[in-house]
Amino acid sequence: MERTEYRTVFAAMAVFLSLAGIATAIHGLLFDEYSVTHYGVAAIMVGVACFLVLLNLAAGRDA
Repeated sequence: MERTEYRTVFAAMAVFLSLAGIATAIHGLLFDEYSVTHYGVAAIMVGVACFLVLLNLAAGRDA
């Protein structure tokens, strides 16, 4: 696989991390667990940031 394909795979994993963060944040909000909510929000931010960085690096190159 080329470097671009690895970045695409890692970007997809970052999307799933964000989805898990959303589920964790909702769980924390429903059951009044504030620390769980904060970890969920942190996971969302990390997942979205990684997704954007990985795809922006891949967009600048011609395959």
